[in-house]
Amino acid sequence: MSNNIVVYVADKVQFDGYQELVRKDVTITWVDSTLPLEEQVAQLQDAVVIIGDTQVEVASRCPNLKLIQGSSAGTDKMNLPALEDIGIKVANNGGANAIAVSEHTIALMMTVLRKLDIQFESVKERKWASKLVPDWWPYVHELTGSTVGIIGLGSIGRQVARRLAGWDCTLLYEDAVDHSPELEAELGVQRVTRDELLTRSDVVTLHVPLMEATRGMMSDREFGLMKKTAVLINTCRGPVVDEAALIRALNAKEIMAAGLDVLEVEPTPDDNPLIEMDNVSITPHVASVAQESWIRSREFAVQNPIRVANGGDPLAIVVPERP
Repeated sequence: MSNNIVVYVADKVQFDGYQELVRKDVTITWVDSTLPLEEQVAQLQDAVVIIGDTQVEVASRCPNLKLIQGSSAGTDKMNLPALEDIGIKVANNGGANAIAVSEHTIALMMTVLRKLDIQFESVKERKWASKLVPDWWPYVHELTGSTVGIIGLGSIGRQVARRLAGWDCTLLYEDAVDHSPELEAELGVQRVTRDELLTRSDVVTLHVPLMEATRGMMSDREFGLMKKTAVLINTCRGPVVDEAALIRALNAKEIMAAGLDVLEVEPTPDDNPLIEMDNVSITPHVASVAQESWIRSREFAVQNPIRVANGGDPLAIVVPERP
């Protein structure tokens, strides 16, 4: 069978990465997403699958299109309900980056709790413990024995739970999806309401997709429920957190600290107060970055379209949020 899979990415480097994985009976063609709409549509007329974020204005004019295959966990840049209405499914990367993001999540926990970024900077400034002003020492804590609340027990949330098993943590979770007692027992997690999770947790870590139901889900009320010694970790999507409310909570010492890989606006403005806060550690939306996760993501992004082109059902389909 002759398959025609079109990679719809502006980054030529990503295209070259896909090329290394393609089977002989599959053709991958790079279509520059910065081209005018008419030029993109003209090149996509034979496409059965497009790999990469694709807007309805393009997809609706591709008569053979069955699947849009994402290369990341998030699909919030696409209008999923509108795509479903015209018969086009959307798949994410099937958890290919879950290990990398979960490791980064725990690294942020340790950075915040142990003040590692301040320690790294002190050595660069040639300052050792005996010469440091110990203002931050009272805020250094162990992760072991903490209660960690996981909001969203999807592929990344589950990997976080697995990796915390050796830390002797009490693991709570809250999710919109029901999970089996067997999975809960395997992960050592207890399901609670969101309010109970926020009230009891020493660390709250967010692993939900960005949609209307989750946009701004962490705001003034939620921070008010958390312990004054609690830490917020966000490695999912920036707008899940009401950033102004987070800044208020940190300034008012309603919570102790935050570790963030994502922000509401990226790149964030230079005058964002979070950047200068000593109790905030920020990484530049790189939690999924690892050679291993990239390989898994690319392999899935090629194999899923091959499955569709050969008449099979795609994996990791994202169900649109409907009012």
